[in-house]
This record gives sequence, structure tokens and C-alpha cells, in this order.
Amino acid sequence: MFDLDVVLSLFDGISCGQEALKRAGISNRIFLASEIEKAPKLITRKNHPLTVQLGCVKTVKGENLPKVDLIFAGSPCQDVSFSNGKGKGLVKGERSNLFFEFVRVLEECRKFNPDVKFLLENVKMKKEYQDIISEHLGVEPVMICSSLVSAQSRKRLYWTNIPITEIKDKGILLKDILEGDVEVNRNIPDEVIHAEVKKLLKGSKYENNFKWKWDTAGRILVMRPDGMKIQRIGRLAFPDNKAEIVTAVTQPHTTYRKLSVLECSRLQTLPDSYLQDCFDDKGKEISNSQKFKVLGNGWTVDVIVNILLGLKQKVAA
Repeated sequence: MFDLDVVLSLFDGISCGQEALKRAGISNRIFLASEIEKAPKLITRKNHPLTVQLGCVKTVKGENLPKVDLIFAGSPCQDVSFSNGKGKGLVKGERSNLFFEFVRVLEECRKFNPDVKFLLENVKMKKEYQDIISEHLGVEPVMICSSLVSAQSRKRLYWTNIPITEIKDKGILLKDILEGDVEVNRNIPDEVIHAEVKKLLKGSKYENNFKWKWDTAGRILVMRPDGMKIQRIGRLAFPDNKAEIVTAVTQPHTTYRKLSVLECSRLQTLPDSYLQDCFDDKGKEISNSQKFKVLGNGWTVDVIVNILLGLKQKVAA
């Protein structure tokens, strides 16, 4: 009666993998999820109430699980991401080395089902880290950019033993997912940006003495008076283009604003209702800051759907 019997999702977050299965038309009898953060689990409970939560990945043992058909994993990226210059790497990083817990669980599940399918997602990283992952999993990653199916440019690596077919570009732009009408105006006054940067530096010794410019990635590069870099702030995304990240900045008129939770949900190709009306056990709604965080840590659902189509063909066969 089901395409898959048991699906296991490690580092499940808001269960974008489960949403992708649903959208791909692949049914499963049991969905097991390993997640420790409160907000993602509440969002999952609202959208997928039958999810069985297992807790910390370190406590998940293959011998205690039913035979697993598919394993999702989006192991933490903080220690391997290029955006974190202080990351300790795949092996020494306290967060990113949780990848090896995925490897352990995968091997334990293979004892009961040698043909178990897996899908691991992570950020672009140094070749040495990428090669370690590939060696442990026995497959090379495929780089897929979310811009093919979404209004955001989000390049991610996917390691899987599911055959991946070519993903066609849907041609979605930022203006297609924004709330309300927008005008494309690329002439943001310098004084507007300067005032915004000053707010961000409020209280620092550079508040009244700094320089700024756009870098090649469309981010504001803030510098000390001597030209030394202080920090990069956000990214600018115009409505007739793609957003760079889910917390990108857009320009509706002559000023700019942050994207809303709804718009960021659309960047991840989630249903509009996915993060709406999500409450804790005391009836308090999850904060927007928490919602932005879980979206940034989540998957672009339609990318996963396209990968799962290879699994669906195999199931049908």
C-alpha cells in the first residue's frame, strides 16, 4: 500500500524532506526524525503530525529501528562553510563532525537493508572535506543550484545513490514570489545605505568613521578608515533577478527592505502556510527570528523533489 515502508531523517529541521516526498507523490508508512531544536520540531508537528521524533542523532541506533528504506541527512555545515573563516573543519568541528554520526547510522541500517537509499545535503566546501565525505559514502556529490526551481541562488552539494536526472530551469525571479507589487529601481541613494550601515555599527568605535562599498557578491563591504575590512553585511537582490540567500534584501521602491518570512518560505519552495500558525505548547507563536533561522537551515523542497523522482521511477519499476 506504500511506496516506502520506513523513512529516517537525521538533522531533520523542519522536515523539508518529508514535504518533498509528499510533493513527489511518494508515500511512506513511517517517518522517523532526529532533531533536537524545539522550533523546528514544533513546525514539523504542525505540518506532519504523524512524524515520530527520535531525539539526538547520537542516540539513534540502527538495531533499534525497523528496516529503513531511505535516509535523509542535512548534517551541520558551520565548520566547513566558506562563510565561516574560523570553522574547525569536518573532522575537528564539533558541529560538522556530526556527519560521522550519519555514516554510523547508515552503516547500521545497511545491516538490515543493504539497498537502503540515502540523500545527504551540505554546502560548498574545501575539496579536502568534500573528498572525505565522498570516500565514506562511495559516491561523488552533485552540485545543484536552487535557482533552477526557485527565486534564490543557493548552491548545495548532494551525495546520493538515487539516480539524478537533469533539472529544468523554471525561470522564477524574485518578483514572482514577493508580496505586493514592486518597481525595479537600481539607484539606491548612497546616503540611504550609509545611514543603514551606521545603524548596524551603532555603539562601535567605527560608528562615525567608516567606509563602505559593494563587493562582487552584491554584499555591502564595511571598512575601517584605513581600508581594512570590518564585515560584510547582507546581500542586495533586485526583483528582476535572484536572491542570493533566504534572508536576502530586496528593493521594492527607492529604499530597501528585508524579505518577509512568507517570501523566504517561497524561496525554499515551501507552501505559504508551512510556517504560519506554528505555536508552542503554551500557545505562543514561534518568533520570526526563529523562522528565518530554520528556513536558512532548511532545504529547497523542489530540488529534493526532482532528486526523489529518480527514486519514484525505481519504485514504479
